[in-house]
Formats: sequence, structure tokens, C-alpha cells
Amino acid sequence: MDVMIDIENLTKWYGRTLALDRASFRVLRGQIVGFLGPNGAGKSTTLRILTGFIPATSGRAAVAGRDVFGESLAVRASVGYMPENVPLYPEMRVEEYLKFRAALKGIPASNRRAAVDASIQRCWLSDVRRRLVGQLSKGYRQRVGLSEALLGEPPVLILDEPTIGLDPTQIHEVERLIRALGEKHTILISSHILPQVEKTCSHLVIIAEGRIAAAGSIEDLREGLGQQHRVVLEVRAADGAAEGPNEMARALGQVSGVASVDREDAGGGWWRLTVTPSGPGDLREALHRVVAGRGWHLREMHSQAPSLDDLWMRVVTGRSEGQPASAA
Repeated sequence: MDVMIDIENLTKWYGRTLALDRASFRVLRGQIVGFLGPNGAGKSTTLRILTGFIPATSGRAAVAGRDVFGESLAVRASVGYMPENVPLYPEMRVEEYLKFRAALKGIPASNRRAAVDASIQRCWLSDVRRRLVGQLSKGYRQRVGLSEALLGEPPVLILDEPTIGLDPTQIHEVERLIRALGEKHTILISSHILPQVEKTCSHLVIIAEGRIAAAGSIEDLREGLGQQHRVVLEVRAADGAAEGPNEMARALGQVSGVASVDREDAGGGWWRLTVTPSGPGDLREALHRVVAGRGWHLREMHSQAPSLDDLWMRVVTGRSEGQPASAA
């Protein structure tokens, strides 16, 4: 597959402050990649270098096969960039602003109207296309910024916190739009909202302290960190039995391949038991044999994928979610 974003040993110094430390990663054509990291990790610096806003100190970066430093204008034509704080002209009307930006992007005058109409429709701006930008809510201004990024159908979209300021309905629509855009565009999304990243992205790049801490598909990263699917059961002791949650956890914990069992009161005599495996494999059949053999009532059992929050914590801090720092 074609490499659409290629970063190799990218380094950036701000005076004596090292913002990027030999960062390297690739994004292939058609991928939707979440670019994650704590505040100050180097995300914004990387995006600004990719989009030609600032130069790197050393290293190499290319977009759509064009060198960011030697072919800056060609790279900018290949990228639709939506920064976190979208720079807009409040005194211009939405349609007027988009026509202005289309002209700056070099879209021919004969195609400009169609390009603007298409981007307005895709970002649900038809009702406000003749309103002043300065009169729009934060959510609508975000949509204007996304609409501007789509002008000219660039092959690569770089979106920095695209859902900030949107209400839940708008967030859902933007997530749906991003997934649809992934059919025609390669997309790099910087975001702090992990559930949204998990819904829209198939791959991740995680940066911490200026270095790439992990990169790959979400499933590959989970497997590489030894994160297995947990099994969640809701059980109740057999009628007339006095078995409590500790005895239930002890019995399930004796199953081969079980690392730990967590207990939670589900009310009405029911207990929610979360079983963490010590390695790969599906434990559900073996766990069910224990439940049936003990005569326990079982009302639910399902496999639960590790959360993106837990993956984040393992990569960035070196510990699992909820694990104290002293145990890392």
C-alpha cells in the first residue's frame, strides 16, 4: 500500500527545549489514524511540521510522496488541515469565506461553486451558509473549519481535536462523517477523547515526551502489550447455598489460564465477576463448566475487549488503568 504520511527521525528544538526527539511513523493510504499523547508530548509540533507551518530542526517528513521541506506548496495542496482553534474571519459570511479559501487553494473559478456547495452539504452548513461567521456558535465554527479542510478533496486530512465544542448529536455526526471520509481520504486525527478515537480509528500513533511510544493497529498494540479479552459473568449462588463472592472468585481463579478475578455487587444476590486471563485463549467454556458444576445461576457471560484507556495508560505511564503509580 502507498505511504501517505512518512516521518523519519523528526526532531524539533525550541531553543533549549526538545519538543520532538527522532520521531518516526508511517500512515498508509486509506487508514484513519488516531494521534494520541499527553499535553506537551509533541502532537501539535508534529502536525505543524507536516502542514508546513514550522520547519523541523532535523529529520525527514513527506506527505503523499512529497517532501515537506523541499516541496512545501505541493504538500499543502495535498493536505486538508483543521487546527484545534480554527482561524476564521468573523465579518465574512460562511459561503463567502469558503469561496475565499477555495480561491486561495487554487481551485479553478469554474469549479469553485460546486466545491463549496459540496463541502457545505457534507458538514451540515446549509442552514447557515449566508450567516456571518462571527454570529455562529462554537460548534458551527468547528464545522466551517472542517468544511474548509475538505475543499478540493485533498488526499490527506489532518484534524486537530475536530469535535471540540460540539453537542452529543453533532459529535455522533462528525464521527460518522470521518468514517465515511476514510473511504476516500487518509486521515490523521489528534484527540484527547479516547472513546471517539476508538469509534473512528483503526490504527494509533502514541507520542510521549517527544518520542513515539507505540504505533500500529489497535488490536496489534493490545496483543503486543499482553492485553487479553476479559470475561464478565453475573452469577448467583445456588438456591439455599451460602457461597459468597470470595468463594466464587476462588473457584473461578482455579481455572487454568486465569490471572485474576474481580468482584462487584450487582444487587439482589447477584455478583459481577470479571476474569482477567494470563494469556491468549477463550476461557468462557471452562468458566461455564465451573458455574454449572457448582449449581450457580448464570444470567450473563460475555467477552470484554480491553479499553483504549487501559492501552493508553500502559503505553504512556507504564501501568494499567486504576493501578497505583507505586506499582508501575
